[in-house]
Amino acid sequence: MKINQILQNTIKEMEIVKLVAEIKSKISKFKSEGKTIGFVPTMGALHQGHLSLADASVKNNDITVVSIFVNPTQFNNPEDLSSYPRTIENDLEKLSVYKPDLIFIPDVSEIYPEQDTRIFEFGLLDKVMEGKNRPGHFNGVAQVVSKLFDIVSPNNAYFGQKDFQQIAVIKQMTKDLKLSVNIVSCPIIREKDGLAMSSRNVLLTEEQRKNACKISETLFKARNLAPELSVSQLKEWVVDEINKNIYLSVEYFEIVNDTTLEVIKDWNESNNKIGCITVQVGKTRLIDNVTFKY
Repeated sequence: MKINQILQNTIKEMEIVKLVAEIKSKISKFKSEGKTIGFVPTMGALHQGHLSLADASVKNNDITVVSIFVNPTQFNNPEDLSSYPRTIENDLEKLSVYKPDLIFIPDVSEIYPEQDTRIFEFGLLDKVMEGKNRPGHFNGVAQVVSKLFDIVSPNNAYFGQKDFQQIAVIKQMTKDLKLSVNIVSCPIIREKDGLAMSSRNVLLTEEQRKNACKISETLFKARNLAPELSVSQLKEWVVDEINKNIYLSVEYFEIVNDTTLEVIKDWNESNNKIGCITVQVGKTRLIDNVTFKY
């Protein structure tokens, strides 16, 4: 189905906008009418996790904007950027069920009319875990999200908890730039076998997909084992348990303070602990996390 056909079916509920000037004009009009703006920034290849964010925004705001933009500045690896799934027609069909008001699909030249050379300082937040393994990634995230916030001027912006470290960075960026945007963190949506939904899941082979559920399965077991093991013992157990599977290779597993992202060394250190993991499955990196209440 072509985009124009989808547009014909959904034009009454959704409007597709490609130009920054046009969407700013529409948002300005809505705000002048006293309407609240909810925003869901995505890179497309939408799954139920993204759609749950759109659903939450539609239910809690007068106007909902969903953006679909694969941001080049947050990719360290050119191959990762080129292989990132782009499924715009399917995305629009899925969104039509939830009826967001505006779908913003800009070209790269609209978001970056000139090179963005801004460097953000996040202290520890972008130096550990994903930041350590993907240098510059979160700076690229901050560049694009700050630009999108400036364009859409939302009251509320919705992000999934699967990207836990990203939410921490965006909250800090919002604070540093003194933006009046409320960052809403929404629960991880999982497949029936427990695998966290991700746009990258479609890149897995059939055998890789069958075995990828071992990631969440191990995290859930770890949560139950926490009272019996020290933090270091539990971390070692998780890594060993997942690496036993020939399809999986742990890049890192850390248990951190859920606000500062400082590594937890003892269960008594903090009441807010989250275990964050990245696993290489073939050429695909999958992330997940689980909260420890112990």
